[in-house]
Amino acid sequence: MKLNNLSQVLKDQPKYRYVQVNKFLFQDYISDWSEASSLPKSLREELALECPLEIKADIFEDQGRKLSKKALIYLEDGESVETVLIRQKADKKLEKDMEGSDAKADARAHRNTVCISSQIGCPLDCSFCATGQSGFKRNLSAEEIVEQVVFWQRLLKQEAKDEKVDNIVFMGMGEPFLNYNEFIKAAKFINNPETLNIGARRMSVSTAGITEGIKRLAGEKLQMNLAISLHASTDTLRRKLMPVAKKYELEDIFRAVDDYIKKTGRRVMFEYLMMKGVNDSQADAEELSILMRKPLYLINLIPYNETGRFQASTRETIDHFKNTLEKKGVSVTVRLSFGSDISAACGQLKRSVGAKKKMFD
Repeated sequence: MKLNNLSQVLKDQPKYRYVQVNKFLFQDYISDWSEASSLPKSLREELALECPLEIKADIFEDQGRKLSKKALIYLEDGESVETVLIRQKADKKLEKDMEGSDAKADARAHRNTVCISSQIGCPLDCSFCATGQSGFKRNLSAEEIVEQVVFWQRLLKQEAKDEKVDNIVFMGMGEPFLNYNEFIKAAKFINNPETLNIGARRMSVSTAGITEGIKRLAGEKLQMNLAISLHASTDTLRRKLMPVAKKYELEDIFRAVDDYIKKTGRRVMFEYLMMKGVNDSQADAEELSILMRKPLYLINLIPYNETGRFQASTRETIDHFKNTLEKKGVSVTVRLSFGSDISAACGQLKRSVGAKKKMFD
């Protein structure tokens, strides 16, 4: 999809053309200008030439459960970026916890969550993450970030009229706060009622603990959710797992998070990958409970999708870990594991291109 020349093409058009075009692109989700029937034929032809709407991608599907689809989207410069669609049963309680008491009711039994990337690769090189192992190429533009959402919106529209993207998580490839300006520009565009109109409280951003980004987000009017990739209860272990922890210690992160909560009044989620023999002991749970025992802290235990270096904790271990936290008064959830058959874990798709796929454009 190439919209760089859109303003140039429309510069001599009546102002209402911008409104029409905007609706076609980001509300009707057309994939070809021929679908924009209310536009003059000559304008449609010029737009098709100057602003092609094709999005080239490979789709990787979970053939067993059909809960997840993962796409590798090809960009103009030949690079590619991955994005995931996860269809899951609606968790009304968690939605209320994260969105607040004014959350709008939705009768649908499932939600469509899109995980989008903010960088091609990642510079943080976390030991448990396949994205970091593939290196860092470049930041994505806001347009390239939004394109990932448009891709899935188009696909869902083909499936059924009432299907839509419900939630956005900036938890794909890369560290969003190391590309803050483009990330926040994309988030505001996605939230804009005149474009994709996805509520801010339906959007979440995950950071490895970049405190400057946490502070900047606290000053935004956009009330999106914040998640912290924690994965360890001590600085010593966290530095082994995440090199970025050498710069951002837990004390600094919690100070920034507490300031964020004070300014926004919003709950913060802490993500904790459960890795066998690494961070899943009784002692780890006890230490974590001390850190997490605050009213607006929520810890999310995540079954690890194995990349080869570490193993996943057993379900029994995860349940015991969860029970320990709950007994200590910690708010805790366990994320269900989706899409392991399509390597739908951090950065794994590009490392397994032989998986089941189909073309989409």
